[in-house]
Amino acid sequence: QVLLAESGGGLVQAGGSLRLSCVASGSISSINIMGWYRQAPGKQRELVAVISGSDTSTYGGAVKGRFIVSRGAGKNTVYLQMNSLKPEDTAVYYCTAFAPAPSWGQGTQVTVSS
Repeated sequence: QVLLAESGGGLVQAGGSLRLSCVASGSISSINIMGWYRQAPGKQRELVAVISGSDTSTYGGAVKGRFIVSRGAGKNTVYLQMNSLKPEDTAVYYCTAFAPAPSWGQGTQVTVSS
């Protein structure tokens, strides 16, 4: 079992930046892909960005060019650097890890004011 703990959410003005962090514990040797999804009120959960153990990353279309996903040296930590934030980025952001079944964090709220 993989447990995930997110941090770094909060309130920011449009155009600002935030950095999310997620640390995995438990069966971390089984983890390959880690990353982030988000869910806004009334909408489905959507891909933000994921990164593999070989550092190959995939981004959702809404954030490409603005967000950067990365992993720590120990490979059990994943970060999301969010730049040029927009009000439509407001959502609960969930960390995920595939080992190979997906595990999910509790989520962290990101609110972007206009």
